[in-house]
Amino acid sequence: MRRRVLLVAVAVVVGWASGQGSQPYIGQIVQVAFNFAPTGWAQCNGQLLPIGDNEALFNLIGTTYGGDGQDTFALPDLRGRIALHQGQGPGLSSRTIGQSGGVETVTLTSQQVPAHTHAFVVSTKQGDLKAPASSAVLGASTFSAAYAPAGSATGQQIAGTLAGGGGQPHTNMPPYLATYYIISLYGVYPSQT
Repeated sequence: MRRRVLLVAVAVVVGWASGQGSQPYIGQIVQVAFNFAPTGWAQCNGQLLPIGDNEALFNLIGTTYGGDGQDTFALPDLRGRIALHQGQGPGLSSRTIGQSGGVETVTLTSQQVPAHTHAFVVSTKQGDLKAPASSAVLGASTFSAAYAPAGSATGQQIAGTLAGGGGQPHTNMPPYLATYYIISLYGVYPSQT
């Protein structure tokens, strides 16, 4: 415990003395356009780190993202994820820091599709083309309910269609651009005041 307090104090003094603007905060996450973590930074890929080598960072994030809290703690895993601010916005669900969620694909059920109909109205004019034919769309000519008798001024409405879809999932991802998330292991210890 004494060692942690000393490390925190040293980190604060070093950060203050260096002008604070030239060093990142410990635990600061940034996106970069290159594909590696520079010295003093680590990938945000959920990796476990030893607490003894990273006490200042452990004091800030603890086991929020995993680890046993005795020997190890985990960094955030942002692979394939979009980072969200914790809390609750107007009309939105509450999110706690470290919470993950979402799915890449969704399979809709009939209960999730808005109520609608697929009406099929036959022309009131007398037909002059038998189905099936190369330009006909009715289907087999054995479906007599779709034809009005010759000389009749009315047609018949068919109530609906057969169920469609195959129950297969579809992707549920907005347009994206993959970049690299890294987290600072060292730097200025952030103050809450």
